[in-house]
Formats: sequence, C-alpha cells, structure tokens
Amino acid sequence: MKLLHSQTAIITGGASPRGLGKATAALFAEHGCRVAILDIDEQAAAEAASDLPGEGHVGRACDVTDKDACEAVAADLIAIFGRIDILVNNAGITQPLKLMDIAPDNYDAVLDVNLRGTLYMSQSVIPHMRERKAGSIVNMSSVSAQRGGGIFGGPHYSAAKAGILGLTKAMARELAPHGVRANAICPGFIATDITAGKLTDEMRAQVLAGIPMGRAGTAQDVAGCCLFLGSGLSAYVTGSEVDVNGGSLIH
Repeated sequence: MKLLHSQTAIITGGASPRGLGKATAALFAEHGCRVAILDIDEQAAAEAASDLPGEGHVGRACDVTDKDACEAVAADLIAIFGRIDILVNNAGITQPLKLMDIAPDNYDAVLDVNLRGTLYMSQSVIPHMRERKAGSIVNMSSVSAQRGGGIFGGPHYSAAKAGILGLTKAMARELAPHGVRANAICPGFIATDITAGKLTDEMRAQVLAGIPMGRAGTAQDVAGCCLFLGSGLSAYVTGSEVDVNGGSLIH
C-alpha cells in the first residue's frame, strides 16, 4: 500500500546522503510521492533528487533564512507539481558550544537556520495549503529541546529546537480550522553525517548506556515517523511532538 500515492512533498535540508531529509525523501518516494529536495547546495539537491525511486522529483537551491528565496521556490514548485501536500522542515545546523562561548554570530546562525527557516518555509506554503484546505507540516525538533541539551548541540541549539516546538503547537492551533496539520518530531541520538566520527568509543558507550533500546537510531527510524505524520494515517493528529529516541527520554 502506497500511503502517499499521487501526493507531493517539499523537504528542506535533504541533500546530505546519510541525513534525515534524504532518508525521508526516499521513503516518501517509495510510497508514491513526488518529492522536491531543497538544500543550500543546488547541485547536491539535484543529485539527491535524481537518486530517488520513481519519477518527477526535483532538487532546488534554497537558503531557508531568506524569506524571498523560500517564497520563490514554493511558487516554482506549486507551478511544477500543481499542489503541495506535505512540507518537512528538516534544514538545521548545530554547534557544540558551551553557554558562555556562544557569540552573537553563533546564536544568529543556529537560530536562523533552525527556527527562522522553519517559519519562513512554512509561511511560503501555508496560503496554498489553506486554499486547498489540506496539508501536513512536519517540523524537526530534537530531544535537546526537551532535556536542555544533547550530545553535540549547545544551549542555543536547544533554544532553537524548543522554539520549533512552540511554533509547531501555535501553527497547529491556528491552521487546524483550515484543514492543515502541524506536528514536530524530536529525534534522540541518530547515526547521521552530523554524528559520524564525532564520538570516541568511550563517549559512544556512555550514550548507548542511556538508551533503553541499546542502539543509536537510524535516519530511517525518523523517516518512518515523517511518513506517518505526512500521511492520512495521522489525519486526527496535530500539535503533537513525536519522540524518536529509543527510550532515552520517557516523559
């Protein structure tokens, strides 16, 4: 059963080969969805789109911190696809800084890409979704937002990802009467390009000891939740935060 047959999706920050966005794009495509991968690197976005199963996928350059760029690419994709059913706000960056080491440019960079980018890209598709009275927005938060820090991200990363939770819930409340849903995903320790090679064996063992399931998550684990939230299986789910952490935070 193809859960996204004839639907279309935009996935930001989706070009990294082992990233959450690329895994989500691949799973969406397997379920019959036409996917637009957005990334700061246009060539990488185009190559990632060409890797997906099926036809009709596209890759585009987009700096999600640029509101005009978000609106332009959204208009372009609506013209190409005819409709946008799902938006996955996955683009994000992290910096492993301590509280007193966060300089103004560090704060601006992390908050802009993670939080401002989520707002701008959502604003770019919401009028279209409202007009159609249908749509699902999936925002990528983090366990770091819930527990006040993670393995790599500094306090400004926790703040940005916590902001995404608040933004998601407010969006859900405002958009629900228009048939548009908004939900957030909070991944825990996931094996991606961001985490690859950054942990010593001792650090990794310590992290895994705090995960009841005893393993790191995979990009596919997160992609599965994106599929659920993007599809009709979650038709009555909005304003939620879905934990994908192997039990490392149970609350």
